[in-house]
Amino acid sequence: MKLVYTEEALQGLEESLEFIAAQVSIKTLETIRNNILDRADKLVKNPSSGRREEYLEHLGLDHRRVIESHYKIVYRIVGYTIYITDIFDSRQDPKKMRG
Repeated sequence: MKLVYTEEALQGLEESLEFIAAQVSIKTLETIRNNILDRADKLVKNPSSGRREEYLEHLGLDHRRVIESHYKIVYRIVGYTIYITDIFDSRQDPKKMRG
């Protein structure tokens, strides 16, 4: 399996980290970022481990999610590729998610 981050996912990660940047140290921010990316990396070994993302079911693209702390890592499996489509702070309104 191959892991690919979409531009939207990288933007979501950046926005989530910017949102908390004023509240935490740089070291904590880096730890949060690394934990999110490490959790996504684990999908390569077990891509079906995530639950279906109910907020994106209307798209009919079989989006799944795994959770790391307050963050949803939203992804799709297409062939032998896992596309990370969004990284979303779950403390936000779920209607803001991009699929």
